[in-house]
Amino acid sequence: MTTRRVVVTGIGMVTPLGLDTPSTWHALLAGKSGIAPITAFDPSGFETRIAGEVKGFDPTTVMDRKEARRTDRFTQFAIAASRQALGQASLKITQANAERVAVVIGSGVGGIVTLSQQYDVLREKGPTRVSPFLMPMMLADMAPGQVSIALGAKGPNFGVVSACASGADSVGQAYEMLRRGEADAALCGGAEAPICPIGVAGFNACMALSKRNEEPERASRPFDAQRDGFVMAEGAGVLLIEGLDHALARGAVPLAELVGYGATSDAHHITSPAPFGEGGARAMSLALKQSGLAPADIDYINAHGTSTLLNDKAETEAIKAVFGDEAHKIRISSTKSMTGHLLGAAGSVEAGIAVLAIKEGAIPPTINLENPDPDCDLDYTPWTPRRGSVRAALSNSLGFGGHNATLIFRRYLA
Repeated sequence: MTTRRVVVTGIGMVTPLGLDTPSTWHALLAGKSGIAPITAFDPSGFETRIAGEVKGFDPTTVMDRKEARRTDRFTQFAIAASRQALGQASLKITQANAERVAVVIGSGVGGIVTLSQQYDVLREKGPTRVSPFLMPMMLADMAPGQVSIALGAKGPNFGVVSACASGADSVGQAYEMLRRGEADAALCGGAEAPICPIGVAGFNACMALSKRNEEPERASRPFDAQRDGFVMAEGAGVLLIEGLDHALARGAVPLAELVGYGATSDAHHITSPAPFGEGGARAMSLALKQSGLAPADIDYINAHGTSTLLNDKAETEAIKAVFGDEAHKIRISSTKSMTGHLLGAAGSVEAGIAVLAIKEGAIPPTINLENPDPDCDLDYTPWTPRRGSVRAALSNSLGFGGHNATLIFRRYLA
């Protein structure tokens, strides 16, 4: 059976670097950091007091005030990014096409801010004062559910939960649906808003976060010998992907073609990657096989690159295992050095960045790479962006629980 080609026609982003895709992209190329002291709550007494917060976001720009009060921040981000993606693609969801438009948006921790706040209400005021909207605001599937309601999309609708691979897996699962012909278009990606006391305390407890509180902009430093953990961040990334036939029939302009998706499990440990990045290597190999591309065809890798000791080393080893001699020739960067780690939204934001690298012929840098780790000896594009043709780009996402997801995009050729 012949499977459909799938293209990206829209990208929406809400990140610590900007409230839309253009502002985020320009900040990335400028090497700007979005990390700063936490303002969402008073972090006094916390081991980590910095994060990548989204600045200046007003949910009433994408929904009415009443609905804004009844949705968690991660869902608001998802709606904002989805509207952006639809707008760029110039796709209108109508009664005629609604049943063929899917929504697949994942989240790692869902409405953790609402849950945290309502637990305080329970403790301080009793069970009768808990909000009736707690459950629908908290559930991770409310991002795709509310996007579907807001935009009128009536096709398949669900959320993927695979920790920090959620956004990438959501794009991958939507891609497979479109290839099989189960929908014509899909809004897919991830959304996250984890910056609250229990979120920061929890990740501190498992020794995952950077404690470089006095130098926020230098705290996220993937592949650097002095890295000490990731920096938690919030936001959303949503792609509009379409069957090529559907996109061309309505006159859409493809930004890139999605050609490969690989998903694996480490089956090893709840937080640590498998030795030598074995699970991530298999995900990359599967995506390459599906894409039909050779290792030498990949010009850019957007690394998972969290700035944790184990992850960066394991991902480096995985890239070497898959790409062999080509590994040292490929341009690689971790944009988490600037955005921080958006958890379940990271993979889709970074998928969008990979598409933009192809479209714009530019590779964002890895900032804060001052003292390269000898175990991380590939070309990570330190400090300065690179200009030049990008024929194909690969994006890696690795999550707690051993989840690994890889997406591959290439320049669209008619």
